[in-house]
Amino acid sequence: MEFSRYNSSHSAAPSAPELPPDSYDHQYHQPQQSYYGQPQAPASRPSSSNWQSGGFPAGTEPGVVRAFQMVDRDRSGFIDEHELQQALSSGYKRFNLRTIRLLMFLFKNPHDSLRIGPAEFAALWSCLAHWRAIFERFDRDRSGKIDSMELRDALYSLGYAVPPSVFQVLISKYDNGGGKAELDFDSFVECLMIVKGLTDKFKEKDKGYTGSARLSYDSFLCMVIPFLVSYD
Repeated sequence: MEFSRYNSSHSAAPSAPELPPDSYDHQYHQPQQSYYGQPQAPASRPSSSNWQSGGFPAGTEPGVVRAFQMVDRDRSGFIDEHELQQALSSGYKRFNLRTIRLLMFLFKNPHDSLRIGPAEFAALWSCLAHWRAIFERFDRDRSGKIDSMELRDALYSLGYAVPPSVFQVLISKYDNGGGKAELDFDSFVECLMIVKGLTDKFKEKDKGYTGSARLSYDSFLCMVIPFLVSYD
Protein backbone atom coordinates (compact mmCIF):
# COMPACT_ATOMS: atom_id res chain seq x y z
CA MET A 1 0.00 0.00 0.00
CA GLU A 2 1.53 3.28 -1.10
CA PHE A 3 0.50 6.73 0.04
CA SER A 4 1.56 10.06 -1.36
CA ARG A 5 0.73 13.57 -0.23
CA TYR A 6 0.84 14.90 -3.78
CA ASN A 7 -1.59 14.91 -6.67
CA SER A 8 -1.77 16.68 -10.01
CA SER A 9 -3.87 19.56 -8.68
CA HIS A 10 -2.24 20.14 -5.31
CA SER A 11 1.51 20.40 -5.20
CA ALA A 12 1.83 21.95 -1.75
CA ALA A 13 2.93 19.68 1.04
CA PRO A 14 0.15 18.97 3.55
CA SER A 15 2.50 19.26 6.47
CA ALA A 16 5.76 20.80 7.53
CA PRO A 17 7.84 21.37 10.64
CA GLU A 18 6.36 23.61 13.29
CA LEU A 19 7.15 27.26 12.65
CA PRO A 20 7.73 29.98 15.23
CA PRO A 21 4.64 32.18 15.76
CA ASP A 22 6.22 35.28 14.19
CA SER A 23 6.66 33.50 10.86
CA TYR A 24 2.93 33.39 10.12
CA ASP A 25 2.48 36.57 8.13
CA HIS A 26 5.33 35.87 5.73
CA GLN A 27 4.45 32.19 5.39
CA TYR A 28 0.76 32.72 4.76
CA HIS A 29 0.71 35.82 2.59
CA GLN A 30 3.69 34.75 0.50
CA PRO A 31 3.09 31.01 0.19
CA GLN A 32 5.98 28.83 -0.77
CA GLN A 33 6.09 25.10 -1.28
CA SER A 34 6.93 23.81 2.17
CA TYR A 35 8.11 20.33 3.06
CA TYR A 36 8.33 18.45 6.31
CA GLY A 37 10.94 16.32 4.61
CA GLN A 38 14.14 18.03 5.59
CA PRO A 39 16.01 15.37 7.61
CA GLN A 40 16.70 16.44 11.14
CA ALA A 41 19.56 15.32 13.30
CA PRO A 42 18.39 12.89 15.99
CA ALA A 43 17.93 14.53 19.34
CA SER A 44 20.66 13.69 21.79
CA ARG A 45 19.69 12.46 25.21
CA PRO A 46 20.16 15.22 27.80
CA SER A 47 23.03 14.74 30.19
CA SER A 48 22.39 14.49 33.91
CA SER A 49 23.22 18.18 34.27
CA ASN A 50 20.18 19.02 32.15
CA TRP A 51 17.75 17.53 34.64
CA GLN A 52 16.57 18.92 37.94
CA SER A 53 15.34 17.08 40.99
CA GLY A 54 12.11 15.16 40.57
CA GLY A 55 12.89 14.14 36.99
CA PHE A 56 11.93 17.46 35.37
CA PRO A 57 14.14 18.97 32.66
CA ALA A 58 16.36 21.78 33.95
CA GLY A 59 14.64 25.14 33.75
CA THR A 60 11.11 23.79 34.13
CA GLU A 61 8.87 26.51 35.59
CA PRO A 62 8.05 25.95 39.30
CA GLY A 63 4.33 26.23 38.52
CA VAL A 64 4.57 23.28 36.13
CA VAL A 65 6.34 21.21 38.78
CA ARG A 66 3.69 22.12 41.35
CA ALA A 67 0.85 21.24 38.99
CA PHE A 68 2.33 17.76 38.54
CA GLN A 69 3.12 17.19 42.19
CA MET A 70 -0.34 18.28 43.36
CA VAL A 71 -2.03 15.45 41.47
CA ASP A 72 0.69 12.81 41.99
CA ARG A 73 -0.83 11.83 45.32
CA ASP A 74 0.91 8.48 45.63
CA ARG A 75 4.28 10.15 44.93
CA SER A 76 5.05 7.53 42.30
CA GLY A 77 6.47 10.08 39.89
CA PHE A 78 3.78 9.23 37.32
CA ILE A 79 0.22 10.41 36.69
CA ASP A 80 -2.68 8.76 34.89
CA GLU A 81 -5.25 10.31 32.53
CA HIS A 82 -7.58 11.53 35.26
CA GLU A 83 -4.72 13.11 37.19
CA LEU A 84 -3.49 14.75 33.99
CA GLN A 85 -6.98 16.11 33.35
CA GLN A 86 -6.99 17.61 36.84
CA ALA A 87 -3.45 19.01 36.53
CA LEU A 88 -4.17 20.77 33.23
CA SER A 89 -7.36 22.31 34.59
CA SER A 90 -5.23 24.37 36.97
CA GLY A 91 -3.41 26.10 34.12
CA TYR A 92 -5.75 25.87 31.15
CA LYS A 93 -9.25 24.43 31.37
CA ARG A 94 -10.90 21.10 31.96
CA PHE A 95 -10.18 19.15 28.78
CA ASN A 96 -12.51 16.32 27.85
CA LEU A 97 -11.15 12.85 28.35
CA ARG A 98 -10.76 12.16 24.62
CA THR A 99 -8.35 15.09 24.29
CA ILE A 100 -6.47 13.95 27.39
CA ARG A 101 -6.02 10.46 25.97
CA LEU A 102 -4.78 11.82 22.66
CA LEU A 103 -2.26 13.95 24.56
CA MET A 104 -1.10 10.93 26.54
CA PHE A 105 -0.81 8.87 23.36
CA LEU A 106 1.37 11.46 21.64
CA PHE A 107 3.46 12.34 24.71
CA LYS A 108 3.81 8.70 25.61
CA ASN A 109 6.06 7.48 28.39
CA PRO A 110 8.20 4.76 26.76
CA HIS A 111 8.06 2.67 29.93
CA ASP A 112 4.38 3.01 30.87
CA SER A 113 1.73 3.62 28.20
CA LEU A 114 -0.98 4.39 30.78
CA ARG A 115 0.89 7.08 32.71
CA ILE A 116 3.29 9.93 32.00
CA GLY A 117 6.23 11.15 34.03
CA PRO A 118 7.74 14.59 34.70
CA ALA A 119 9.62 14.83 31.39
CA GLU A 120 6.52 14.06 29.31
CA PHE A 121 4.38 16.37 31.44
CA ALA A 122 6.80 19.27 31.02
CA ALA A 123 6.94 18.77 27.23
CA LEU A 124 3.14 18.50 27.04
CA TRP A 125 2.64 21.65 29.12
CA SER A 126 5.11 23.60 26.98
CA CYS A 127 3.38 22.46 23.79
CA LEU A 128 -0.03 23.50 25.14
CA ALA A 129 1.34 26.92 26.08
CA HIS A 130 2.56 27.43 22.52
CA TRP A 131 -0.74 26.27 21.07
CA ARG A 132 -2.68 28.47 23.48
CA ALA A 133 -0.79 31.49 22.17
CA ILE A 134 -1.60 30.43 18.60
CA PHE A 135 -5.27 29.95 19.48
CA GLU A 136 -5.54 33.36 21.10
CA ARG A 137 -3.82 35.03 18.15
CA PHE A 138 -6.38 33.65 15.71
CA ASP A 139 -9.38 34.14 18.01
CA ARG A 140 -9.63 37.65 16.64
CA ASP A 141 -13.00 38.51 18.15
CA ARG A 142 -11.94 37.14 21.59
CA SER A 143 -14.99 34.87 21.70
CA GLY A 144 -13.07 31.93 23.10
CA LYS A 145 -13.72 30.06 19.86
CA ILE A 146 -12.28 30.02 16.36
CA ASP A 147 -14.12 29.29 13.12
CA SER A 148 -12.99 27.08 10.26
CA MET A 149 -11.09 29.82 8.43
CA GLU A 150 -9.27 30.85 11.60
CA LEU A 151 -8.45 27.18 12.19
CA ARG A 152 -7.07 26.88 8.66
CA ASP A 153 -4.85 29.92 9.23
CA ALA A 154 -3.72 28.61 12.61
CA LEU A 155 -2.78 25.23 11.15
CA TYR A 156 -0.87 26.95 8.36
CA SER A 157 1.03 29.07 10.88
CA LEU A 158 2.16 25.83 12.53
CA GLY A 159 3.34 24.48 9.18
CA TYR A 160 0.38 22.23 8.36
CA ALA A 161 -0.94 23.05 4.88
CA VAL A 162 -3.88 20.64 5.02
CA PRO A 163 -5.46 20.08 1.59
CA PRO A 164 -9.02 21.51 1.32
CA SER A 165 -10.68 18.11 0.90
CA VAL A 166 -8.98 16.76 4.02
CA PHE A 167 -9.68 19.96 5.92
CA GLN A 168 -13.42 19.65 5.25
CA VAL A 169 -13.42 16.14 6.70
CA LEU A 170 -11.43 17.38 9.69
CA ILE A 171 -13.79 20.21 10.61
CA SER A 172 -16.99 18.24 9.98
CA LYS A 173 -16.66 16.84 13.49
CA TYR A 174 -17.05 20.32 14.93
CA ASP A 175 -20.06 21.43 12.87
CA ASN A 176 -22.65 22.96 15.20
CA GLY A 177 -25.49 21.69 13.06
CA GLY A 178 -25.94 24.92 11.16
CA GLY A 179 -23.15 24.29 8.69
CA LYS A 180 -20.69 26.31 10.72
CA ALA A 181 -17.77 24.86 12.65
CA GLU A 182 -16.53 26.55 15.82
CA LEU A 183 -13.81 25.19 18.06
CA ASP A 184 -12.99 26.08 21.64
CA PHE A 185 -9.45 25.51 22.91
CA ASP A 186 -10.22 21.89 23.87
CA SER A 187 -11.43 21.08 20.32
CA PHE A 188 -8.54 23.05 18.83
CA VAL A 189 -6.03 20.93 20.76
CA GLU A 190 -7.84 17.73 19.76
CA CYS A 191 -7.74 18.80 16.11
CA LEU A 192 -4.03 19.63 16.30
CA MET A 193 -3.32 16.31 18.00
CA ILE A 194 -4.89 14.47 15.07
CA VAL A 195 -3.02 16.47 12.41
CA LYS A 196 0.30 16.44 14.25
CA GLY A 197 -0.01 12.82 15.32
CA LEU A 198 -0.83 11.43 11.90
CA THR A 199 1.86 13.59 10.30
CA ASP A 200 4.48 12.35 12.75
CA LYS A 201 3.41 8.73 12.20
CA PHE A 202 3.61 9.18 8.43
CA LYS A 203 7.08 10.70 8.73
CA GLU A 204 8.23 7.57 10.55
CA LYS A 205 7.36 5.56 7.43
CA ASP A 206 8.71 8.12 4.97
CA LYS A 207 12.35 7.40 5.74
CA GLY A 208 13.63 9.35 2.76
CA TYR A 209 11.42 12.39 3.46
CA THR A 210 10.01 12.20 -0.07
CA GLY A 211 6.35 12.85 0.71
CA SER A 212 5.38 9.24 -0.11
CA ALA A 213 5.43 6.06 1.91
CA ARG A 214 4.85 2.35 1.31
CA LEU A 215 3.36 0.47 4.24
CA SER A 216 1.47 -2.70 4.99
CA TYR A 217 -2.24 -2.85 5.81
CA ASP A 218 -1.40 -3.69 9.43
CA SER A 219 0.92 -0.69 9.69
CA PHE A 220 -1.73 1.54 8.17
CA LEU A 221 -4.33 0.42 10.74
CA CYS A 222 -1.88 0.84 13.62
CA MET A 223 -1.13 4.34 12.38
CA VAL A 224 -4.73 5.52 11.96
CA ILE A 225 -6.93 3.62 14.43
CA PRO A 226 -5.70 5.39 17.61
CA PHE A 227 -6.93 8.68 16.13
CA LEU A 228 -10.32 7.32 15.05
CA VAL A 229 -11.56 5.30 17.99
CA SER A 230 -13.96 7.02 20.33
CA TYR A 231 -12.71 7.53 23.86
CA ASP A 232 -15.88 9.21 25.10
